[in-house]
Amino acid sequence: MSSVVIKPQASGYVMGEKLGSGTFADVYKAFSQSTKREVVAIKCVRKANLSSTSVNNLVTEIELLKNLKHENIVEMKNFMWDDNYIYVVMEYCSGGDLSNFIRSRQRLPESICSRFLQQLACALQYMREKNISHLDLKPQNILLSSKKNPVLKIGDFGLAQHLQEEEVNCAIKGSPLYMAPEILLKHSYDAKVDLWSVGVILYECLFGHAPYSSKTFKELSEKIQTEKPITIPYGSNISKECADLLTRCLQRDPSNRIDFDDFFKHSFIDLEHKPGPESQERAMELLTMATSLDAAQQFEEAFQCYISGLQYLVPLLHVENDASRKLNIRRKVREYMSRTEELQRIIKCGDEAITKIKEAESGGKIFSRLSSNSVVEELLHMSSATPQIKSAVDIALSGEQYEQEKSYGTALEKYQLALGSLMNLLQNEPKGKRRELLLGVIEKWMRRAELVKGKLNDCNSGASSVNAKEELTSTTLLEGEYEKQCCIQ
Repeated sequence: MSSVVIKPQASGYVMGEKLGSGTFADVYKAFSQSTKREVVAIKCVRKANLSSTSVNNLVTEIELLKNLKHENIVEMKNFMWDDNYIYVVMEYCSGGDLSNFIRSRQRLPESICSRFLQQLACALQYMREKNISHLDLKPQNILLSSKKNPVLKIGDFGLAQHLQEEEVNCAIKGSPLYMAPEILLKHSYDAKVDLWSVGVILYECLFGHAPYSSKTFKELSEKIQTEKPITIPYGSNISKECADLLTRCLQRDPSNRIDFDDFFKHSFIDLEHKPGPESQERAMELLTMATSLDAAQQFEEAFQCYISGLQYLVPLLHVENDASRKLNIRRKVREYMSRTEELQRIIKCGDEAITKIKEAESGGKIFSRLSSNSVVEELLHMSSATPQIKSAVDIALSGEQYEQEKSYGTALEKYQLALGSLMNLLQNEPKGKRRELLLGVIEKWMRRAELVKGKLNDCNSGASSVNAKEELTSTTLLEGEYEKQCCIQ
C-alpha cells in the first residue's frame, strides 16, 4: 500500500497552482499572507525522498543563493522546513523557462539571441567574480521574468559549486545534452564547462535543437564520444560575430575553447552597451557632441559620434516599460538615425558634395536634418498648441516603428487609430498651410496602412515563409507593449 503524500503547506503562504515537478521536489506558485500579497515560487522538497547526495546539493544551493543577488539570477527570498518538506521560497518568474519559449517559436531571431546571451553573460560575469560555476546550464534552468519584456534569470543551482577558473574537478555533474564532453569522457574539467553549455543554448536558440539532439541515450552517447567537431548548419543566415562566438564556445577540446575574458569582451554579446542606469546619460553626451560636430560641418567625426550614441540609446527600447518614455526614446532614435543615414550619403559623395552644402549654408540657406519626415516635423512645429494632432502623429510614428519590426498587426492598429483621429481633426481644420500638411501625412499613412494590411494578409494566409514568421516574432515580443492586436505567430 502506497504511503499518503501530504500536500505541502508553507507557513505564511497560500499555495497555488503547481508549476512543475521533479524527482525530489514540486514547485508551486504561492502568495504571501503579508499585506504585500507578494507572488512567489516555492520549491517543496520531499524529505522522505532525499538521498545524502541530494541533501548536500540542496544545502549547497541554499548557501550559494543566499549570497547571489543579481538581476539575471533567480532570487531566493527565504527557506524553511516542517516534518515533511523543505521549502525554498524563490522569486516568481511568470514567463516560464527558456526551453518552452524556444519550443513555442521553433527558433529565435539572432537579435533576440544576442539580447538573451548578453543577459546570460552578465550573470556569468557576476558568478565568475565569486568563483561560482553553475555546472548545469540548460534552457530548462533559465527562467523568463515575464511575458512582457522578458529578462533571463539563471535558476536551479543544485549542482553549482565554488570553482576557480583553472581549478579541476572530477565529479560528473550536469545534463548530458548540455554537458561539456570532457565531463563524461575525461571525468576532469574546469569552469569553462559553463561556456560549452552557453554554446549549446545559443545553438538551440538559433536552430531549434541542441547540436547533439538524439532519440535515445545510446545515440547521444555516441555523438558525445565522436571526435567530429560541431559545425553550423549549412545555409544558416547568421552574422560573422554570432558564428564566431558559437564556434569558439563549442570547441570539444577545452584548451581551444574561448576563455571567460574573451567571452565577456566578445562583440556579439556587447556588454559595453547593455542597457543600464547610465546608458541614456552616456547616449545623450555622445549625441550632443555629434550634433555640435555636425553643426561645425565635421561630418565624418559627427557620423562616428552619432553611431556611438545610438549604440547606447537603442538598447533602452528593449527594457523601457513606461509607454511615454519609450515613445520619447523611439522619437530620438528615429531622429538621430535619419541624420546618421544622411551623413553617410554625404560622406560617400565626397568633398564636392560637402563643399556644396557649405556654400548653400553660407548663402543663407538652412542646412537641417534633411529628414524624410520633414512634413511630419513641420506639422508638429505648427501644432504645438494642438495636443490632439501631436498625439495622433505620435501614434502613427509608433506604427512606423512596429512596421519596421515586422509587427504588422500592431502597426496596422496604430495607423488606423491615428488616421481616425487625424481625419476628424481635418474636418474642422481651416484652409492654410497646416491643412495641407495634415492632408500630406494622412495620405502618407493611408498608403502605409494599405501596404501593411497586404503584408498581414500574406502572413495570415500562409504565403509567408518561415523567415517571415521569425521576423513577426522578434522585437515586439521582447520589448513589447503587448497590445491585443499584436501579430505574434
